[in-house]
Amino acid sequence: MYQNIEVYSKENCAYCIRAKRLLEQMSIQYVEKKIGVDVTREQLLEVAPQARTVPQIIISGKVIGGYDDLVAYMENSNFNGTGYGS
Repeated sequence: MYQNIEVYSKENCAYCIRAKRLLEQMSIQYVEKKIGVDVTREQLLEVAPQARTVPQIIISGKVIGGYDDLVAYMENSNFNGTGYGS
């Protein structure tokens, strides 16, 4: 089952870089959406109404949250990159 992974980020965001690096190290494809470039802050809030920080990671329409939430999601699921892609 292929999953669509979106990473909402902004420039000079250390946790955004960490999240993208983690996904890349696991060979997991994702789509990056930069706030102020690809999407507006309002568009992010439409997808993730509770978002107060970036990155915001969305997997198959489900808001995972930020970097720490992504790490916890990976540790608590069978998330391993096989069959995952954008």
